[in-house]
Amino acid sequence: METKALSPALGVEVIGIDSLDDEAVVARCLEALKWRGVLLIRGLHLDDEAQVAFSRKLGPVLAPAGKEIFKVTLDPAKNPSAEYLRGTFNWHIDDTTNDVPAKATMLTARHVAMTGGGTEFASTYAAYENLPEQERKRYDDLRVVHSFEAAQRLIEPNPTDEQLASWRRLPTHESSLVWEHRDGRKSLVLGATADHVVGMQPDESRALLDELLAWTTQERFSYSHTWEVDDVVIWDNTGMLHRALPYDPKSERTMHRTTILGNEPWA
Repeated sequence: METKALSPALGVEVIGIDSLDDEAVVARCLEALKWRGVLLIRGLHLDDEAQVAFSRKLGPVLAPAGKEIFKVTLDPAKNPSAEYLRGTFNWHIDDTTNDVPAKATMLTARHVAMTGGGTEFASTYAAYENLPEQERKRYDDLRVVHSFEAAQRLIEPNPTDEQLASWRRLPTHESSLVWEHRDGRKSLVLGATADHVVGMQPDESRALLDELLAWTTQERFSYSHTWEVDDVVIWDNTGMLHRALPYDPKSERTMHRTTILGNEPWA
């Protein structure tokens, strides 16, 4: 088993895996995921059963309605939630409105788009660590309210009353802008769901969040993945922003997703 960096700040490709049943391999993957944030493995040819089995080695797997595999596609015939997946084209962290976020997410590529359809990642650990000391002090004590509505307004800025009511049925969540994890490392909690900074005027709040998102997603903290069929990509949901790159909604691009449950609440 060998590893190769995907970019200076984050990501690692794992090469030469013979068996996913090897506990030493699993341990090394978890270690790489913790310190590099994004893990790429090519050529595994995982079916759904094998994907779920490998995911379980990384931790408990989310299974809403008893289904551990979620199909990521813009085809409503394959996924009734396809309309909401348009929001994945904006930078985001999953589960910002939950008390406890997912630990990690695994995607396997079943079909890829002919043009576009890659996935970008940005390390909120690296972004925080590289902030000037004065900027860190500026952000350390701020708290942010996250909402589903904030994310949806980016794709539908003039919602109907029915849409608004639907969005607002989902809970909001307040968390620290700077998350100090149990292991002492710090990351930023921001993205599409970041609605406003607590106690700040709306214009000032929006400007700060937009400025910090632009800082975090600059090229030196990012990695852009171009998918090939059977690629497996796993990322640390607690410290990576991610987004899908544009592609034709009529394309057959389909990813199968498993989600590894977290055990550390937002600060």
